[in-house]
Amino acid sequence: MRKSQRKFVGSVVMLAFVLVYALIVMVLAQAPAIQHAPGYVQFFAYAVLGLAWVIPLMPLIKWMERD
Repeated sequence: MRKSQRKFVGSVVMLAFVLVYALIVMVLAQAPAIQHAPGYVQFFAYAVLGLAWVIPLMPLIKWMERD
């Protein structure tokens, strides 16, 4: 598969993953455990939930950039 094809496929997969991930995180953010927690716990939870999508997508990004 050529690099341009890998980038297209990877972009579509990444977009689909981020859309599903965002929906799941929105549900998790409304959990009573987070909603009734102190401010610093909410901050940490939102930071982790907001950045955690990068970890599962790193292998895909590396695959997209491979020669």
